[in-house]
Amino acid sequence: MAAPQSKVIVTCAVTGAIHTPTMSPHLPITAHEIACEAVVAAEAGAAIVHLHARNPENGQPSQDPALFRAFLPAIAQHSDVVINLTTGGAPNMLVEERLQPALQFKPEVASLNMGSMNFGLYPMLGRHKEFKYEWERPYLEGSEDRVFRNTFKEIRYILESCAESGTRFEIECYDTSHLYTAARFIDRGILKPPFFIQSVFGLLGGIGTHPDDVMHMRKTAERLFGQDYYWSVLGAGRSQFPLASMAASLGGNVRVGLEDSLWDGPGRLARSNAQQVQRIVSMLKSMNLEVATPAQAREMLQLKGKHAVAF
Repeated sequence: MAAPQSKVIVTCAVTGAIHTPTMSPHLPITAHEIACEAVVAAEAGAAIVHLHARNPENGQPSQDPALFRAFLPAIAQHSDVVINLTTGGAPNMLVEERLQPALQFKPEVASLNMGSMNFGLYPMLGRHKEFKYEWERPYLEGSEDRVFRNTFKEIRYILESCAESGTRFEIECYDTSHLYTAARFIDRGILKPPFFIQSVFGLLGGIGTHPDDVMHMRKTAERLFGQDYYWSVLGAGRSQFPLASMAASLGGNVRVGLEDSLWDGPGRLARSNAQQVQRIVSMLKSMNLEVATPAQAREMLQLKGKHAVAF
């Protein structure tokens, strides 16, 4: 069984690298927008915010540490929320580029994809005839022939590069094989418990969103990690809230946010990240589940604390 818990950790993924600015006017792009969205999401109940950066001129995903530096201190100043920085960046980036923000800012948590995979964004082309910025269409079109690369060597490189900083990892698993990859690094002593296993459902190239898929990932994680892990679920697009409620009912944690879904309902764009957090918090309370504070999330995941980061 997963580690026993009395609180549910809500993570909010604020902007990501999947959606493009044309898709929603509410997608945070500038440093001010990202900082405000993160702080308000925390006020709504998120214990962790998962952060990417974007070029403020055109919204293109970027791992330039200067762009992260423009919003990290503001979030830390105005909120006690746990900050989780991406090492995934965008699928068209190399590992050295993707790692820089986590390496330089030494966050409490960083995300880490457990393998290479097809990462198909091109079906989203059908939703828009025109795009606001020139980079958007090629970025989506190119994903039909693009592999997000994270080899065993690159995963080890990320883990070992961040070892001395005390950063722990949100271990992102898009398919069953990724769970076994995580187990391999655990067996080698490179990953230490407790493990924060984020199961990702609904990305083209990864596992689907059927309840059987969720249960299969859950049962495999139970067998591999026992009481050494906390389970969290991310459902992409329309599956965000159905899978979050399923995960919570099974004793798991949840992730929402505009990185994963731009929607608040059929044909209705979410106006903010906080709106999605408020919805999931209300759902959890209706299930008689308590939402973890940042302090409680730090205790559960054995994080080093915000005083030990480099921003």
